[in-house]
Amino acid sequence: MKSEELSKIAEKINQCTKCKLHETKNNAVPGDGGKDSGLLFIGEAPGYWEDQKGVPFVVAAGKILDELLDSINLERSQVFITNVVKCRPPNNRDPLPEEMNACRPSLERQIEVIQPKVIVTLGRFAMDYVFKKYGLPDAKIGEVHGKDFEINTLNGRMRILALYHPAVVTHNPSYRPVLLDDFKRLGELIKN
Repeated sequence: MKSEELSKIAEKINQCTKCKLHETKNNAVPGDGGKDSGLLFIGEAPGYWEDQKGVPFVVAAGKILDELLDSINLERSQVFITNVVKCRPPNNRDPLPEEMNACRPSLERQIEVIQPKVIVTLGRFAMDYVFKKYGLPDAKIGEVHGKDFEINTLNGRMRILALYHPAVVTHNPSYRPVLLDDFKRLGELIKN
């Protein structure tokens, strides 16, 4: 059932023309991974290689994400990974509000179908979206990374964990231990 519903969402994403990003995309990037694990990772937007392959988090950021998952004995196939914006912004610029608004119904439907027990936000745009959606206070990622927030939803209790985007390590390797520590927190959350 989840697979079928997520396939329908992906089809709509692939055909979407709600913003100008569809004009420059090679591939939309609806999301990928395990649908039943209760873990949902939300990034910001596809980059160049994601746009080429139609898969989230490939190449450098993807390799780092895979290493972080491995550090807590998870594989990519065990988590569902998507983005706030489903098509690549030109030159990897930050997503614009109208682009995020255009993609919002698809992301909200993905969350509804997956019914995650834990949402992990990767980067400030994903964090801002999720915090606003669930009524959490505005925050800076540097202040809340690695902290989890418990909320009640119609589907029960859910945790939200805000993390730096894995790509930060490619620009500043000193963030690797920070991300590893934050992933340890995720490992603790999923054991409980």
